[in-house]
Amino acid sequence: MTETQGINNETELAVQNVKAYLLKHSTKSNISLYDHLSQVLCRILDERPDNAVDVFEDISKEVKHERFSKKLDTLHEETDVLSTLEIAEVQKSLFVKNPEAEQEDFESPLPNIMEMASSFEQAGVGLCRDEMFHIFLSIKQLVDMVPLKKCRLWGKILGIKGNYIVVEAEYLEGEDDEGMEGENEGEEEEAEEMQEEDESAERLPKSAYKPPPSVPKEENRTGVNKYTYFVCGEPGRPWVKLPMVTPAQIVGARSIQKFFTGFLDTPIISYPPFPGNEADYLRAQIARISATTHVSPLGFYQFEGAEDEEEEEEEEEEEEGGAAKDTFEENPEFEGIPPAELIESLSNWVHHVQYILPQGRCVWVNMSQKKEHGDEEEEEEEEEEEEEEEEKDEGADQAQPEVGPPLLTPLSEDDETDIAPWTARVSSSLVPQYSIAILRSNIWPGAYAFAGGKKFENFYLGWGNKYVRENYCEELVPKPQAEYPIGPEINEVDDPTLEEEERMKAELEEKRLAEEENEEEEEDAEEGDEGDEDD
Repeated sequence: MTETQGINNETELAVQNVKAYLLKHSTKSNISLYDHLSQVLCRILDERPDNAVDVFEDISKEVKHERFSKKLDTLHEETDVLSTLEIAEVQKSLFVKNPEAEQEDFESPLPNIMEMASSFEQAGVGLCRDEMFHIFLSIKQLVDMVPLKKCRLWGKILGIKGNYIVVEAEYLEGEDDEGMEGENEGEEEEAEEMQEEDESAERLPKSAYKPPPSVPKEENRTGVNKYTYFVCGEPGRPWVKLPMVTPAQIVGARSIQKFFTGFLDTPIISYPPFPGNEADYLRAQIARISATTHVSPLGFYQFEGAEDEEEEEEEEEEEEGGAAKDTFEENPEFEGIPPAELIESLSNWVHHVQYILPQGRCVWVNMSQKKEHGDEEEEEEEEEEEEEEEEKDEGADQAQPEVGPPLLTPLSEDDETDIAPWTARVSSSLVPQYSIAILRSNIWPGAYAFAGGKKFENFYLGWGNKYVRENYCEELVPKPQAEYPIGPEINEVDDPTLEEEERMKAELEEKRLAEEENEEEEEDAEEGDEGDEDD
């Protein structure tokens, strides 16, 4: 055999090996690369597209899809509904005009969302224009359905599986949360009935422990419940009203860090336990963010009925605890502050939302005072217990009230222990005459405020969590409480040895014999004394 024939045989063998490799079927799709490439090349030769190398991958995907797709002949193929298509179907209602709302002649509380979005867009803050316009139309639907006096876009809180678009609103007079109060009363009646059934079922021993009284929540239109908040996941979906927040929920929210899921009924699993679900936690975080980051230019607001600064100071001094008023109004004489001055000094900005005290309220309540009780017997029992513990709790009735900074306090007085609370800048240094001042919160990342001319606005876009300088660590579980005091009278003693027992028996026997001898001697002495008396 010549060398040429040997080379040809080796080449044929290599070609056969390569072809065998290409004809090898896949364990997943049960097709070979040779057959797939043949079909792709046949498709290219049939269609002869321009720039075939650029569409080679697309044709390969189409060939695979046709191979594995169901052949239903004349029947239509079932396709999955895309999330974007589903949202588009929901948002169709946003573009339908409401003829009844157009005929009503009154001042609408609908805010100009697009103007606000344009202002924040100068600073690179906010959402895209399409989403802002959809939110604008969705808020218009809310205003048409609910009797509101004021309404504004509070912001957007991000979640793991869904987001929350938050609207801050205020009801008209006489249109307050009547339905919610009725629901709460029904829940209280059900709880009382359940308690009566449990008491009548079995008379079991009751614990003497009495939990401390819960701090009452602030009424609607006051304190942390001054405004009502509505949320929705996407523009076009129904708005959901959040419940009023309680002091226990605000105190609990300060102790935990949780990401939102996007579902209001999700339980909050944390330590310390949070009293509520995600809707309650969301409402508590909204209250905390508003109290810290809602600011306005100095002089935009003034206290109601205050004609000058002297009257304001006198009225503040007359109030108990030195707390400021909780109501204010716009100052018609406000002419605006130049952006350069707003970013130069934080004293030109003030807080216009009440400070939340450590108690979880804006107005402190003395929980040590005597409370009213419905049952006279319970009152007598509690009075007796109070008299017994009066000596131990001498200073309870003299609790010091919690006092926070008053309304319209300048930002220059904010605490700067961990981090600078604010960062200020202008939207454009190239065109300063048309720029606006931007304020960013470092304590609550995602909170912004802008001011330009006689206008200002606050907006939040973030995850709803406070800045933590160090890595967040949950609070440790406390050590279990001792069931009884430990001492020598309770601790068990080791059993004595045999030698110690014999020694103890011998000592006891000696003591017994000595006592008997003493008794005999005493009896003899008494008998001798009696004989002497007879003589």
